Amino acid sequence: MSYAHLFVPLQAVMKKRVLTLIIICTHALLLMAQETPNEQQARRIFNIAYNQVFGEQGASLTYDVNIIGIYRTQGTIWYKGNKQKFVDERVNTWNDGKTAYMAYRKKKTVEVHAANSDKKDKYSSKFKFQPDDFTYHINKEKDALLLTLKQKKKAKGSIKEVKAWVDQKTFAPKRLRIKVAFVWTTVNISNFRSGGITDDLFVFPREKFKGWKFVDKR
Repeated sequence: MSYAHLFVPLQAVMKKRVLTLIIICTHALLLMAQETPNEQQARRIFNIAYNQVFGEQGASLTYDVNIIGIYRTQGTIWYKGNKQKFVDERVNTWNDGKTAYMAYRKKKTVEVHAANSDKKDKYSSKFKFQPDDFTYHINKEKDALLLTLKQKKKAKGSIKEVKAWVDQKTFAPKRLRIKVAFVWTTVNISNFRSGGITDDLFVFPREKFKGWKFVDKR
């Protein structure tokens, strides 16, 4: 019995996969060739800074947010993968990657949301970020490096421009300015630490909220 007929489709599939890989690699090389050395350096440093915050090792920082005087808050936030915890002036939040719990201290109410729901925070949907939607530029400014990201013409996200100040040696984030439409938001960052974040930090401590009102908004 001949099995030659089985190898014809396999060869065709392999050829298609190799061709696809060549096209992807060629496209990547063309993009790199179009970037200036400044742009390549800016993207490299941005990637390091970004991964220090959002990498699998986790991170924590203290923030002070000011949306042109309309909204202002400060607090501490912890990240690890798709998990998040933050404490600000009004609310404590635990997000274990599946469910988010928002404990409003004044009202003694806990709202329960799906982890990725925009309903849990009216500002979260406005600040969704895709690194490939931007061009990158870098220059020195006093004791920091200033990374300037500008949205590409065909990008559809709401963020139009980002200015990120990072430490010259460690590339740890120090300050952000984010432009959504015509509105600038300023985020001052302090007490930044990358790594040492354990998973139990993101588990909602239900036993501490006995007697509180729970509202399920999933």
